[in-house]
Amino acid sequence: MYDMKNMTKLPALGAKASGAWDAFVAFDKAALADGAVPRKYKELIALAVALTTQCPYCLEIHRGAALKAGATEAELAEVTFIAAALRAGAAITHGTHLIEG
Repeated sequence: MYDMKNMTKLPALGAKASGAWDAFVAFDKAALADGAVPRKYKELIALAVALTTQCPYCLEIHRGAALKAGATEAELAEVTFIAAALRAGAAITHGTHLIEG
């Protein structure tokens, strides 16, 4: 089902719900713009989230954007392990809900 060619359908999707689409595009642009957190770090955060949600489209898009913003492959590797640690940690901490005492 995953195919980057599907991204070419975004304008058609957006046209069918233009108000929501326009708001999303503006929000996405604002959220990822340089600010108190530099764009490079925002893209690394986006990659960590995409690794956690396992969104292949996000991984491809934000990998390219992170590299363009100056991220290195070493930083991409560290982000991968941060995401893995948090996913594993979440499973462990949620495991406390299974224990009576």
